[in-house]
Amino acid sequence: MRIGIPKETFRGEKRIALAPAGVHTLVKAGHSVFIEAGAGKESHFTDEGFQKLGANIVYNAEEVYQRAEMIVKIAPLSESEVDLLQEDQIVFSFLHLAVGKKNIIEKLLKKKVTAIAYELIEKDEHLPILQSMSEIAGQLAIQVGERFLGSDVPNSRGVLMGGITGVSPAAVVILGAGVVGFTAARAAFARGAHVIVLDKDLRRLRRIGNEISKNITTVAANPYTLARGAKFADLLIGAVQMKAEKAPHLITEEMVKTMKKGAVIVDVSIDQGGCIETSRPTSVSDPVYVQHDVIHYCVPNMPALVSRTASYGLTNASMEYILEIAEHGLSNALLGDAGLAKGVCTYNGFCSNENIAEAFNIEYRRLHIFSTN
Repeated sequence: MRIGIPKETFRGEKRIALAPAGVHTLVKAGHSVFIEAGAGKESHFTDEGFQKLGANIVYNAEEVYQRAEMIVKIAPLSESEVDLLQEDQIVFSFLHLAVGKKNIIEKLLKKKVTAIAYELIEKDEHLPILQSMSEIAGQLAIQVGERFLGSDVPNSRGVLMGGITGVSPAAVVILGAGVVGFTAARAAFARGAHVIVLDKDLRRLRRIGNEISKNITTVAANPYTLARGAKFADLLIGAVQMKAEKAPHLITEEMVKTMKKGAVIVDVSIDQGGCIETSRPTSVSDPVYVQHDVIHYCVPNMPALVSRTASYGLTNASMEYILEIAEHGLSNALLGDAGLAKGVCTYNGFCSNENIAEAFNIEYRRLHIFSTN
């Protein structure tokens, strides 16, 4: 199979979809890999290094899209990238179509593109590819939160995460106890913060206590406890994950108005629209804004801050699926792996994800695949 890796165009995106080990695996298996020149530069992977592994370096995105049967990328598709897709092509990426523009999904359907979303692929009741990035985002949420609590940042509270003898630590309130929330809680607790985690799922909260520490406060999430948590927080982290849906606004604007002056919000859910009403997407180069005296950090591609680590992690998690499709063909790969099939959003001109179809009021058709053997 011919696999194409274009340079990412999303603002501040520095990752590449496949690290050298992934490219080497595909080439050794007899597949052709086309990489846009400079695609790995921001992760410190050189064109020459990829060429030594057998990849073909091409000098514009158009050629990558024209030569490849499957496009492997990272950021959700932009309108210009959708225009480059070819009829019946496969695209494998984070898609977040439910919070995208309707014309993007309409173009995918018109071109009969098979769009597979990393964030929807399942394995053993987990989301293996998304999890790799969520582990990074959880740690980064604490790092960036700690940075913007410091007095060198305008409007900040000037609070030390771990406190000192006689002075209380920062109050870190985390909404959601999934992978992002769990990882953030572990990182914040290790720094000595006062950590509070809210979730509706008591099993997830129990895991926080059992696997990190009983000294982390766990709270059943409801409007009353969410309002109290927002008011108490020095650092509020939104870590809500919804499958193929927009994130709900758990923290309203009125709750934000009650927060401490100079408190920090890190809304990791912003790639799904954000779980805080006052959140709006920012960028790696311009990451924060202040509203109601609260610092908002809402970067949708946070793992790009550690692009090399993230590129390796993404390759480790996605490689088995890319190779499965390349080796056995799309139809056989989907038939043989129900978890991979759950990632398919569009197929043969129809929307195959019910939540996305409902969000845009377009026709939904259940995925029907036939073996090519």
